This record gives sequence, C-alpha cells and structure tokens, in this order.
Amino acid sequence: MKDGATKSSAGFVPYIPAARSLPELTVFAIILGIILAIVFGAANAYLGLKIGMTVSASIPAAVISMAILRGIFRRESILENNIVQTMTTAGEAVAAGAIFTLPALFLWNLTPGQAVVSFIVLTGGFLGVLMMVPLRRLLIVNEHHTLPYPEGTACAEVLISGETGGKSAGLVIAGFAVGGLFKALGDGFLLFKTEIETGIYRFKNALIGMDTFPALLGVGFIIGPRISGQMLAGGLLAWTVLTPLIGFFGAGTAQPIFPGTVPIGKLDAWGIWDSYIRYIGAGSVATGGLITLVRTLPMLFASLRDTLKGLQRGNRVQTVERTAQDIPNIWLFIGIVLLILVIAFSPLTDVGIIGGVAIAVFGFLFVMVASRIVGLVGSSSSPVSGMTIATLLIVTVVFKLAGVTGTVGMVASLTVGAIVCTALAVAGDISQDLKTGYLVGATPWKQQLAMMVGVIASGLVIGFVLVVLHQTYVMGSPELPAPKAVLMKLIIEGLMAGNLPWDLIFIGAASAVVIEFLGLNSLTVAVGIYLPIHTSMPIMVGGIISWLVERFAKSDGVKKVRLETGTLFASGLIAGESLIGVVIAVLIWLKVQLPSQVAIPNELVSLLLFAAVALLLWWISVRAKPER
Repeated sequence: MKDGATKSSAGFVPYIPAARSLPELTVFAIILGIILAIVFGAANAYLGLKIGMTVSASIPAAVISMAILRGIFRRESILENNIVQTMTTAGEAVAAGAIFTLPALFLWNLTPGQAVVSFIVLTGGFLGVLMMVPLRRLLIVNEHHTLPYPEGTACAEVLISGETGGKSAGLVIAGFAVGGLFKALGDGFLLFKTEIETGIYRFKNALIGMDTFPALLGVGFIIGPRISGQMLAGGLLAWTVLTPLIGFFGAGTAQPIFPGTVPIGKLDAWGIWDSYIRYIGAGSVATGGLITLVRTLPMLFASLRDTLKGLQRGNRVQTVERTAQDIPNIWLFIGIVLLILVIAFSPLTDVGIIGGVAIAVFGFLFVMVASRIVGLVGSSSSPVSGMTIATLLIVTVVFKLAGVTGTVGMVASLTVGAIVCTALAVAGDISQDLKTGYLVGATPWKQQLAMMVGVIASGLVIGFVLVVLHQTYVMGSPELPAPKAVLMKLIIEGLMAGNLPWDLIFIGAASAVVIEFLGLNSLTVAVGIYLPIHTSMPIMVGGIISWLVERFAKSDGVKKVRLETGTLFASGLIAGESLIGVVIAVLIWLKVQLPSQVAIPNELVSLLLFAAVALLLWWISVRAKPER
C-alpha cells in the first residue's frame, strides 16, 4: 500500500487524498462510467438469467478505470476511478433487480414495453439510492470499525494500491478476450458444441451434462469450492436421484398425474425435469430463501433498532467538510415522496395506492436492513431473494383481498416486487460504494449523484436487453431458465389462482428443510436442484480450481495474491462471454445470417477446449507472486 494508507486490526483507516483538489465527478469519469454500467449491466443480465445470480462489477470496473484513465489519458485521480466503479455497480444492481422479477411478464406472454421496464427499474433504483443516503453517516462513518463492508473495502484496497492497476486491468482484459472468443466461436459461428451430456449405463433417466462455458467456470472460481459443491449436490440430487425415481415409479402410468401434463412413462429425463423437477426445485428455492430470511431475523430486528436509534442521534450534527456532504435531506424527502406518488398513479404500472404504500413500507424497511446486512456479510450473501419473496407473499395476498385478481393482480404484485427488489439491490451496492468512497476520501453527494446517473444509463437499456434475449433464447427455456423470475411467477400464480401442483412444491419445501438440518445452505442446494446439472457442473470445476490454487499456495500472502489474480481473470471470463452472448442475441434479432449447424459436433472437442480454459485459469493464478 502507498500514499499513507494504513491498515489496523479494525481494517482500513480512511485515506484522504492530498490537500489539493483532485478531479472527481468529471466528464471523463461520467462517460466511462456510463459505458461500463451498460456493459456490465447487460453482461450480468445474461448471466443472471442463465444461473440466477450476478457477480460484483466493482473491482473489474476499478482496474479497467485505472487502466484507461491513468494508462491512456494520464489522469491520476483516485476519486475519478471511484466514481467510475460506483456508476458501474449501478448497472449490475439494476440488472439484478430486473432479471430476478421482470422475466415473469415474458413467461405470462405479456411482453412489456421498454418504457415499462425502464420505469420500474428507474423508480426502484432511485428509491434505493435516496432511501439509503440518510443511513450513510450511521452505517459507514459511525460504525466504520464494526461494519467492514467486504466488497467496498476490497475495492478501496485496489484503488489505493494504484500501481497494480495496469497488471490487474490486463488480467481482466485477457479473461474478457478468452471468454468472448470462446462464446463467439461456440455459440456464434457454431464451430463446436457448448453443451455435452451423457446417460449412465443401466441407470434409466439418470443424466450427467455440462455447459462448457468459461463464464460458469469463472463463477465457480469466484464463489469457491464450498458453494460450488453445494450447488452440484443439488444438481446430482435432481438428475441422478429424483429424476430416475420419478421415472421408475411412474413408468407404468397411462394417465397424467397433473392436468395438462404428459404421462411419466412417455417422458425422458428432460421431460421429467420440465414437468416435475422444476416445481420441486421452485418449492425448494422459495423455502430456502425464506429460511435465509428467517435466519437473519435477529440481525434484521437488531439492524432496524440500531439504525433508528442512530438516525435519532447521528444525523443531528451537520458538518461542512467535503467528505461529509450528502445530498440534502430535504431533497431526499421530496424525491422519495414524488417517486411514491408517481408509482401509485402512473398508468405504466397501475399498482394504485395499495402498491404505492407497499413500496414505501417494504422499500424503506428492507433497504434499511439490506444496507446494514451487506456491511456484515457482503452483497453476495444478502438475502435479497428472501426479502423479495416476503414482499410478494404479503402484497399478493393484499391485492387478492382487495379484489385485484387475475392477470391485473398478478402483474401489479410482480411490479411492486420488482421495484422493491431493484431498490434492495441498488441500496446494497451503493452501501459498498460509499464505504469505498469513505476509505479513499470521496465526496458522498457526488458518489450518490453518480450512482443515479448509472441507474439511468443501465435502466434505459435493460428493457431492450431483456426483449432481445427473450426473442433469441426464450425466457424459461434450458438456454435461458431465468430461475429467480420463474420462482416469483410460481409464487404469484399459486397465491392468486391456486392451480399449482402443490404436492411437488411441498416436496421441494420439505427437501429444503432437510438440507438445512444437514448443515448445508438450503438456498444454494435448492438452486442446484432447480437448474439443469449442466449449469452446476462447470461451476464446480471452477470451485475445484479455486481449491487447488489455495492448496498450492505456501503462505497467506501468496494465497491471497493468487486468489485475487484468478478472480480478476475469472471476472474477465464472465464479462467477456456474457457480453458476447448479448451481442449474438442482438445479431440474431437483427436477422443477421449466422451458421445453423455445428461444424465439429464431437463433444470431446468441446470438453478439451473447456479443459484448456480451466488450465489457463489455474496457470495464471498459481504464477501470481506478491509484489515487493
């Protein structure tokens, strides 16, 4: 570390740049931030629809920003780089809020206009920023030594250690090139297959497969072997236990078990997954999300209590220092009230006063909780899904009791959930960003304004991305399963119409409870049950590589550097493949002629190419050395 930055047992000590005024919210930073917000927003939208989770964009954005602003334009301002990464995370957060909920509209054959999608994510994103700002002094400043905000602190370390920017950016760009090239050759020009699978000898309906995607490999490296292993455990349970079991006991049935389904005896493994396993997985995911929320209830109530007490005490003293200036409270209040009124009375959403009140109540409550929880466990472990499910459960019942039923009631319930979900995702990310800003000496109100600009940039584009991806791959298909959105759809439908196969839902719910008692993370295993095993398998490979890299290291210092190096390259793999996936979808949408048959259908070729990328990730990681 340099420039006087220090570290203590309590973590980073805030670092204030030199007394001279450094450029911060500049035209350079805004333009680059908008571009990266759109890029990482589109990439995370594709990834989230594929596997039901997004990855943090803050550190890749920080190193890319340093490479461009310092390397190309020779601008040496840590505050400009901080603005860029703040705007970029807005794109990631908006994508998360959108893809976890809004694809349900496509599944109902109610393709939303881009204006509707933008309205939902923009209002949710603005509410997330405005509702979090009053908490900054309490959570970021007053509780600096008790709330570490892991992603925010890690990003500050990258920014402060600016001399590593060129090397780090090179790793991200290299990963971007490899992931993008693999996707272009595999799914664009169809030179080789990107999905392999095989049955198991004398084990009917048991299936093992793998999507040979570098992005999934990168995800596995980042989340590590434990989470990857639990996801794969869910996949193995679904595809080598439940699927053969259903096929075995249902082989002689001549009638469908549920109305509208095909008799089990006529289904193969994929048919059983589509007709039965998906519902079991949905029940398991919903229950796992609620269990996660229940487990955080003590923290939730403590956070609510401490935050309210802190607001009464901490915000009474107003300072005029640059590093303590937030957006004025009066503008926050006016902005929140106007947004709630616009949402309640806008014809674009038609949620009415009930929806507006629900968004105001659940939005502020869960934003307050999410902003504190991410400070303890990080954004990736925040129970956003659980809080969104809780919102949907209550709001859907309220709409039904109020007589707002049918398609109108379902769309209204989903809209409320989508706005709250986006607000939670944005609030969690801006909390991490404000922690980074506090550590590097940023001006809070400029960061808050930059976050809203990032929300606008990505929010205006995300609707187009969703429409193109749906028209190309189809939401809910094996190519784009949209697991979280399908779950939200099933919850709303079940509460409104009561026409779900509840036996399967309850089997999944019971499975989640059993998994929790086994000491595993029920939500992680449940996601593995819900998704095809083809998704979990390459993620597990990435987790194994992460484990091998950690075991290979001989000291904590080397281990940390190697894991960070691998994480940067893995982030590039994810961004490159995901973005090229969006580009391919746009080309198909534009009727550009692309190959229609795979040139080399041999699955061994695909497996060897994937193995080569895996070995490259391992080699780059183990070669990393601590800087002297």
